[in-house]
Amino acid sequence: MSYCLEQSGILAGKKHSGIVLLVTLVLLVVLATLGYTLTSRVAAQRHRGQYIIDYSQARYGCDSALKYALATLEDISPQLISRPNEPDFSDLFALTQAEYQKLLDQWSAEKALDTADNFAGLGTSDDTSKLGNLKDANDVNDVNDVNDVNDVGLAKMMAAGLIDANSVTIPGPYGPEWPYVTQPAEFEIGSAKVRIEIEDENAKYPMGWALVTDNQVQRQAQAGFEIFCEWMGFDRGGIDSLKVQLKQIGEMKPFKLEFEPAKTTVSIPTRTSRTTRTASKTVSAADQTARQNTDIARLLHSSLIDREMLARPYIEGREESALKYIGMWASRTVNINTAPRHVLEAAFAFGSASDAPAIAGEIIRRRRVEPFRDIAGLTQSLPRYSDAIRRCEKFITTTSDFFTIRVTAVSGVAKASAVAAVTKEQGKPRVVAVISG
Repeated sequence: MSYCLEQSGILAGKKHSGIVLLVTLVLLVVLATLGYTLTSRVAAQRHRGQYIIDYSQARYGCDSALKYALATLEDISPQLISRPNEPDFSDLFALTQAEYQKLLDQWSAEKALDTADNFAGLGTSDDTSKLGNLKDANDVNDVNDVNDVNDVGLAKMMAAGLIDANSVTIPGPYGPEWPYVTQPAEFEIGSAKVRIEIEDENAKYPMGWALVTDNQVQRQAQAGFEIFCEWMGFDRGGIDSLKVQLKQIGEMKPFKLEFEPAKTTVSIPTRTSRTTRTASKTVSAADQTARQNTDIARLLHSSLIDREMLARPYIEGREESALKYIGMWASRTVNINTAPRHVLEAAFAFGSASDAPAIAGEIIRRRRVEPFRDIAGLTQSLPRYSDAIRRCEKFITTTSDFFTIRVTAVSGVAKASAVAAVTKEQGKPRVVAVISG
């Protein structure tokens, strides 16, 4: 009997110990969960607080850089360069990644040979310092000296080390890569790293052309639009979809190519009473154009346009999309010195869709040697197409006056951006619209 009681006591003690252990484990799990939750919330709150600080710094840097860019745009006077012996940017949009890389490899090899020839041509004692690896001017004619500047093989090897195909870019009409007007500027404002890019908007296809309602040029405008879309790889369904979207925008805001001063009636409140009186006011053509630019820019950047389709790459492996070549800010003319082939063909469709490819080809060939100074010079250079060029005069130019300023600022994990469209009227910049992101 006593043995049974003893066994029962032992079992009861073990059961009690198991319950205590189980309760302890539950408490530990609860405490661990509470600790993890508290730690996660504190970390999340700290992360949000840091992000707010980073974004404030990035936003401040972006806004400051945009103001700086707008202030200095008046002093920027981009100069076109001659590029007779360099690859042309005009057809890069149509190259596959393999074709583009092959072009870069060939050009870098040519540059390496040119550099080698320059090294090999250094034969005087005054030139030894340019290489920095000659022992003595008297050693120049020593064929056993590995530092002989007349050793073309060595020069080529040196050149090969100096020229890297991966670092080579095809120069644009102003020198920097198309469509940049100047080399992108990078600097720091506080903790924010800022990048400013200025693009030539007249080098792109003006989307406003597809909104033209003038019966005299509407058919040609549609032909040019289809030429551009076909170059960009759109199928019939994609082109028709864009036409429907643009028609909707055109019904809201028709796109006019030319304006004349117009009178309008405005209401003026009186000082002595709550009534108003009316008066006529003349609105200049420049003011009407500026108003249209702002309205069209807002519509083209709205959800009415399928920007995702326009931004979709059409060449595998390359960041080439239609959006890169479209002017979405209500520009009205194309600069024949800076536009690529497909944009030129779309522009000269206003004169003759059948002659547009030949005209574009001649322009590309000639402007590499010497950019066109005016449209009269273009007509004189291509007398065979003078009639077609004359019909295109209101759509083309030789000097750009419409630019896009893109500013990106990064601070920590936060990023802020802004895009501004600017026109230069008589040398003075005028902001069309600004979009912040």
